[in-house]
Amino acid sequence: MKEPGKDIIRIILAFLLPPLGVFLQVGLRGHFWLNVVLTLLGFLPGIAHALYIIVTRGPKGEKTGDLSSV
Repeated sequence: MKEPGKDIIRIILAFLLPPLGVFLQVGLRGHFWLNVVLTLLGFLPGIAHALYIIVTRGPKGEKTGDLSSV
Protein backbone atom coordinates (compact mmCIF):
# COMPACT_ATOMS: atom_id res chain seq x y z
CA MET A 1 0.00 0.00 0.00
CA LYS A 2 1.35 3.41 -0.96
CA GLU A 3 1.85 6.04 1.71
CA PRO A 4 0.94 9.41 0.09
CA GLY A 5 2.43 11.56 2.85
CA LYS A 6 5.85 9.92 2.58
CA ASP A 7 5.69 10.02 -1.22
CA ILE A 8 5.24 13.80 -1.13
CA ILE A 9 8.36 14.13 1.01
CA ARG A 10 10.29 11.87 -1.37
CA ILE A 11 9.10 13.87 -4.39
CA ILE A 12 10.25 17.13 -2.78
CA LEU A 13 13.62 15.53 -2.00
CA ALA A 14 13.80 14.24 -5.60
CA PHE A 15 13.73 17.84 -6.83
CA LEU A 16 16.39 18.96 -4.35
CA LEU A 17 18.70 15.93 -4.40
CA PRO A 18 17.43 13.13 -6.68
CA PRO A 19 19.59 10.25 -5.31
CA LEU A 20 18.26 10.88 -1.79
CA GLY A 21 14.66 10.45 -2.94
CA VAL A 22 15.56 7.20 -4.72
CA PHE A 23 17.55 5.96 -1.71
CA LEU A 24 14.56 6.50 0.58
CA GLN A 25 12.39 4.52 -1.85
CA VAL A 26 14.59 1.54 -2.80
CA GLY A 27 17.72 1.67 -0.66
CA LEU A 28 21.22 1.00 -2.02
CA ARG A 29 20.06 -1.02 -5.01
CA GLY A 30 20.82 -0.59 -8.69
CA HIS A 31 18.29 2.20 -9.17
CA PHE A 32 20.08 4.33 -6.60
CA TRP A 33 23.43 4.01 -8.37
CA LEU A 34 21.83 4.61 -11.76
CA ASN A 35 20.30 7.77 -10.36
CA VAL A 36 23.66 8.94 -9.03
CA VAL A 37 25.16 8.53 -12.52
CA LEU A 38 22.20 10.26 -14.19
CA THR A 39 22.40 13.14 -11.74
CA LEU A 40 26.12 13.55 -12.38
CA LEU A 41 25.53 13.54 -16.15
CA GLY A 42 22.71 16.05 -15.90
CA PHE A 43 20.47 17.19 -13.10
CA LEU A 44 17.22 16.90 -15.09
CA PRO A 45 17.67 13.21 -16.04
CA GLY A 46 18.32 12.48 -12.36
CA ILE A 47 15.11 14.24 -11.36
CA ALA A 48 13.08 12.45 -14.05
CA HIS A 49 14.41 9.04 -13.01
CA ALA A 50 13.85 9.76 -9.31
CA LEU A 51 10.25 10.78 -9.93
CA TYR A 52 9.67 7.67 -12.04
CA ILE A 53 11.03 5.40 -9.29
CA ILE A 54 9.04 7.11 -6.54
CA VAL A 55 5.77 6.99 -8.48
CA THR A 56 6.08 3.41 -9.78
CA ARG A 57 7.61 1.66 -6.75
CA GLY A 58 5.91 0.61 -3.53
CA PRO A 59 7.19 1.47 -0.05
CA LYS A 60 9.70 -1.40 -0.03
CA GLY A 61 10.93 -0.75 -3.56
CA GLU A 62 8.83 -3.42 -5.27
CA LYS A 63 7.38 -2.49 -8.64
CA THR A 64 3.67 -1.76 -8.51
CA GLY A 65 3.06 -1.17 -12.21
CA ASP A 66 0.11 1.02 -11.27
CA LEU A 67 0.18 4.63 -12.38
CA SER A 68 -3.53 5.21 -11.69
CA SER A 69 -2.71 7.04 -8.46
CA VAL A 70 -0.83 9.75 -10.38
